[in-house]
Amino acid sequence: MSIYQSDIDSLERLRREQNGRWNNIDPENVARMRAQNRFRTGLDIARYTAAVMRRDMEAYDRDPSRYTQSLGCWHGFVGQQKMIAIKKHHGTTQGRYLYLSGWMIAAMRSEFGPLPDQSMHEKTAVPALIEELYTFLRQADSRELTLLFRELDSARKQGNEVVARGIVEKIDNFETHIVPIIADIDAGFGNEEATYLLAKKMIEAGACCIQLENQVSDAKQCGHQDGKVTVPHEDFVAKINAVRHAFLELGVEEGVIVARTDSLGAGLTQKLPVSKEPGDLAHQYNGFLCTVPICSADDVNEGDTIIKLDGDLRKPLRLANGLYRFRSDTGEDRVVLDCINALQNGADLLWIETEKPHVGQIAGMVDRIRQVVPNAKLVYNNSPSFNWTLNFRQQVFDDWEREGQTEGQREGRSLSGIERSQLMSAAYDDSKLAREADHRIQAFQRDAARDAGVFHHLITLPTYHTAALSTDELAEGYFGEAGMLAYVAGVQRREIRRGLASVKHQDMAGSNIGDDHKEYFSGAAALKAGGGLNTMNQFG
Repeated sequence: MSIYQSDIDSLERLRREQNGRWNNIDPENVARMRAQNRFRTGLDIARYTAAVMRRDMEAYDRDPSRYTQSLGCWHGFVGQQKMIAIKKHHGTTQGRYLYLSGWMIAAMRSEFGPLPDQSMHEKTAVPALIEELYTFLRQADSRELTLLFRELDSARKQGNEVVARGIVEKIDNFETHIVPIIADIDAGFGNEEATYLLAKKMIEAGACCIQLENQVSDAKQCGHQDGKVTVPHEDFVAKINAVRHAFLELGVEEGVIVARTDSLGAGLTQKLPVSKEPGDLAHQYNGFLCTVPICSADDVNEGDTIIKLDGDLRKPLRLANGLYRFRSDTGEDRVVLDCINALQNGADLLWIETEKPHVGQIAGMVDRIRQVVPNAKLVYNNSPSFNWTLNFRQQVFDDWEREGQTEGQREGRSLSGIERSQLMSAAYDDSKLAREADHRIQAFQRDAARDAGVFHHLITLPTYHTAALSTDELAEGYFGEAGMLAYVAGVQRREIRRGLASVKHQDMAGSNIGDDHKEYFSGAAALKAGGGLNTMNQFG
């Protein structure tokens, strides 16, 4: 017996037990509503998606070609349309997640208006967006199942039991649009207690995976901006512990923590940790500082800080704002130490924020981490802050230059007439160098998953840029010579040709779901919106 029919039968037995009081309740209607509401709470979602993500991590460990991906979404509708499109084009949501970007919350969702990515937005906006995303994804489930229920009713009306059984099988095996969200908690919005409280709200809203960075929370900067200030390892571990406690308290034992290090681009620290013995973490952290030796009392000014490093008294160089500077050649070493320590203290995945998308650079750091933690793997930011075209054209140019002109010319890789400083020029768009760069961009995710331990590839802000681009194109035409044709040809006709469900925007917003519910509740007396006069019928 099918799951669907079994649920109907159990509801029928329950109805009979009410001695006629529930005769107006149709068990099949209730079974349909239950199927449309598989996830009753955010914690149900968090537990389900955590298990999905853990399975995906294990699959990647066995086969790096099974990496996962996501796109950042700043609104529930955007996330919903993304998952609908994935199911339509690829047949499954497997290995595809959503990313919740703190940058986009700051820029798009703050009550203060657009803000830079500096943790100035309301922390409550983070769980609110998680809840919103899952509300829209649940509605996508409900809408798609509504279509299946209507197909089932039509098949039964026609007496076609073979088709009806096939539809019931589709209902039983329905793949949900609910997928893991990797949710950005920035630097934790305060001390470890503040991090714990916010993490709880995020998990209760449905988050199975929380990304935490090692910057100072009250001085947090976007990972692609200057002025980043990191915290000592014990401070970061305390926040990892806070997030893990939140997961465990709420019964999400498989919850995933992504430990992000900004040390590659962060040259400053606010705090000097206390070293208890030579070689401990605090000693190593302080060892990366810019310091000068103390030879006499004359080398010490009023208010200076003095530390003992490797048996010598040294003075860390302090800026006017009280921050201490790291040596410029220590970035990769600090990244490696950050990552190893985070994994050894409860983190599950790593995020290394880099200044460019270069597989070799990432792999070099991951190889060092894996000498200590063999199954270390990354979430990697395929950031729009990178100029991908310029970076990869530069990489190809440099590789070809190293190969030498003689060999390069033999392979048709001549750099003759190509200026490295002008590689963004449209004049190079059809060159062999540009085609090779595009080939490497296309292969970047696959190559980084195989060679650099990248389990999950995400683009943080893509839908910010797509919204800006599509709005620019529509505004140019609609307010110009094209007029209404700009919308019809550039939007609606393309929606129809591509089979986008959004062309029937009333249905997308739940009109048909509501009509079905009205019929469940009121029977033949229901006043429904989907009749013959509904203009949505013009779209077939």
